[in-house]
Amino acid sequence: MPLHDQTYAWNDLLGRLVGFRLFSVQFVMDYVQLRFDGPTHDAPVLNCDVMPVVEAAGRRIVPGESGYADVLVSLIAGTVTATTEARAQGLRLELTGGAIVLLPTPDEIEGPEIAMLFGFEDKGWMCWRPGEEAFEHLT
Repeated sequence: MPLHDQTYAWNDLLGRLVGFRLFSVQFVMDYVQLRFDGPTHDAPVLNCDVMPVVEAAGRRIVPGESGYADVLVSLIAGTVTATTEARAQGLRLELTGGAIVLLPTPDEIEGPEIAMLFGFEDKGWMCWRPGEEAFEHLT
């Protein structure tokens, strides 16, 4: 959750990624970790416990599809230009080279979390779970 004394505002924390560069994509057993660097001392990390869909070069590449990892890695060095967090639309990061989309189906959820964003100097963080916020429809 965001800082304890604040009310959650949709896309507020995710929106902080605008202007940051994706510099690392790390596949870790059953999740993928996206690391960003940018114009501040923040070092944001987005852990995706559900593999995201990648949109690049006019294609939509889903996890498990041939070339998926290569396309996701090809977004490295892309700058986040926009973010969206919306009910029943999940999370979307627009980068200069494509987009990363987290909108799992119920069958794709294997654990209690969909994604977690952290690494901000002010300790702001968010954990997205099925049945909550942008994933309210996944109850």
